[in-house]
Amino acid sequence: MNYLAHLHLAPDDATARVGNLLGDFIKPAHAGHLPQALQQGMALHRWIDSHTDQHPLVLQSKLRIAPQRRRYAGILVDIFYDHFLARHWDQFSAMPLATFTHRSYAELQQHRQWLPPRLLDILPRMQSEDWLLSYAEVDGIAAVLCGFSRHRIQRANPVAAGIEDLLLHHAALEQDFLAFYPQLQQALRDMQASDAADWHYSESARQTAAPPLPT
Repeated sequence: MNYLAHLHLAPDDATARVGNLLGDFIKPAHAGHLPQALQQGMALHRWIDSHTDQHPLVLQSKLRIAPQRRRYAGILVDIFYDHFLARHWDQFSAMPLATFTHRSYAELQQHRQWLPPRLLDILPRMQSEDWLLSYAEVDGIAAVLCGFSRHRIQRANPVAAGIEDLLLHHAALEQDFLAFYPQLQQALRDMQASDAADWHYSESARQTAAPPLPT
């Protein structure tokens, strides 16, 4: 899953959301300096990605990607699913998407002492351009793919052209997502209920990870 989904799927806690997003920016081997609550969020990120990557509906979505881009199907489908989550946000959250995105940026700023350089570098643009909200539009996804192609992969690659797959298979990919996402949410609830102690974000851990904002 991509940024918006990881923020949305995290427990309803600022530190949990930040930790879940950090899984895209910090490898587990380099996370030892982080507070436990953030490391728990990163572990949840890995669980979500592992469950997602093995799901038949996600595998079906990957097969919709053109053969010449199939090597990058996982990246493309993750980003496409953020598009559909943004488009159908009201189905999955009572909080308006714009409110959620603005809160997410504020929470990242509150935890900036723990953010890695790459996230600190993109955060001002992410916030000023409201990347998360832009995912609802095809043009926003096209911009994400272009940025990923230029800045995240050193060699020449066809990721930016993946917008063709979204346009060609938009309805089918949308149905894949709408069938998959509630199943992922339920699997996450089941996992957390069966292992509640490991996913409990204590008040002390949250305070350690996120000092109060100055007044």
